[in-house]
Formats: sequence, structure tokens, C-alpha cells
Amino acid sequence: MLAVENISFCYPASGNLLADVSFSVNKGDVVCLLGPNGAGKTTLMRCLLGINIVRTGSIKIRGRNIGDIPTRELAGDLAYVPQATATVFPHRVLDIVVMGRTPHVGLTAVPSDKDYDLAEAALSELGISHLADCFFSHISGGERQLTLIARALTQRAELLIMDEPTSSLDYGNQVRILRVIDKLAKQGYSIIMTSHFPNHAFLLCNKVLIMKNGKITAMGTPEEVVTDSILSDLYTTRVKIVELDDGVANKLKVCIPLLA
Repeated sequence: MLAVENISFCYPASGNLLADVSFSVNKGDVVCLLGPNGAGKTTLMRCLLGINIVRTGSIKIRGRNIGDIPTRELAGDLAYVPQATATVFPHRVLDIVVMGRTPHVGLTAVPSDKDYDLAEAALSELGISHLADCFFSHISGGERQLTLIARALTQRAELLIMDEPTSSLDYGNQVRILRVIDKLAKQGYSIIMTSHFPNHAFLLCNKVLIMKNGKITAMGTPEEVVTDSILSDLYTTRVKIVELDDGVANKLKVCIPLLA
């Protein structure tokens, strides 16, 4: 689905912000990108979206270099889900979601009944149809995040790039969003998500990328990569991975920071 091969990136008159970054994403993968602030996660996301042009290496979707794919066609392959923020414009939730159809609507055209049908189907898929006529700025943070995911689904792209999808959400809404991501992966979507919560990797990801100082320093399954030593080095604080029994014959791993 996605192949990133030895990419590097820098702004003029600055050193490399990314250096020799390589990884791949297959259909149905949920990839968690972990790293401290300033590690280069946002820069990498911007490269994957084609906003930042890499200095060396290549980024390919289905074998095609993203630089060779027209913008509208690229939008049919990947969709971006930013962190949820309020908007100053009085858009209804349905209007926000139907914006996902922009790549499929002519420059001088307006969304069709079919476009609205797809938007309403996405709202229904995520269980928020009742919010369709609410103002986006008036709903909760968790509901705004679900709205942005619905917009991405309406775009009909199979690769979703999510920037800290549970940022600033309460515990219940975090779990709600994680359940949605897990459901989408089981439906065949490929997902790359950044997170500041290593536990997310154990809960729903099958691949983890550890990023530090613009480089991928470790890559593998959560069991291989999310370890005491790697996380302690990554965040420069003592971290312990603990295994718990969930009471249903399953073992769960959780990450606990140590204050002493």
C-alpha cells in the first residue's frame, strides 16, 4: 500500500529533519508512530501527504511515486485526519463530512445527492448520524474527532493518516476513537497514527515505528519494540512494561512511567 524508502528532508539553511527513513504499510496495517516532541513525526506526516518534498529517497503508493500522482488522484488514495479543533465558521457536521468529496467534485460543481448520501453513510457508520445538523463548533472534542474521521471515510481513500487522533480527549472518548480505528482496520483500511501513548500500540497496532531525532530507531511488532529499555531511552525517563490478566484468560501489556 505504502513504501517509504530512505527519505530525508530539510528546510533551506537547516540540517536534516528526517534522515534515511524507511518503512512500509500493508493493507489492514495499523502503524503507531511513537516519539517525543521534536522527533520529526509531524515533518514525516507532511512528507507522506506530499506537502513536504523529500530531498532524497522515495514515497510510493501502490508502487507509484507520490510526486507523479495528480493531487486529486492522490486524494483518492490517502486521507488525512488532523487533531480535532473547533472552526470559526458555522459549518454543520454534515457539511464538514461532505467536504471529503472535494477530490471527486468538479471545480465549478457542487456536491451531488450521491455525495451527501456517502457523507450520511459515513456518519451512520461511526454512530453519529444524530449530529448531522449540529454546528461543528458546538459539539464535543470526541464528536469532532469522529466527524473528521467520517470526512476521511467519505473521501473513499484506503490509507488514513491520523495525527494524534486521541489528543486532548477524555478517557472514554479515547477508547471510543480507538475502537473506531480497530473497526476500520478490520474492514481493510490501512492506518498510520502518531501517538504519545505507548499503550495504544498494545491495544490495536500490529506495527510500531520508534522515532527519535529524525530517524526511525526501531521498528517491529509492539511486543518486539515497545519495551522497557527502548521507551526509557526514547522518553529519557524510566518506564516499565507490566503484564496484566484481564480476567478473560487474556494477558494485557501496559506501559507505566516510574517517578522514582
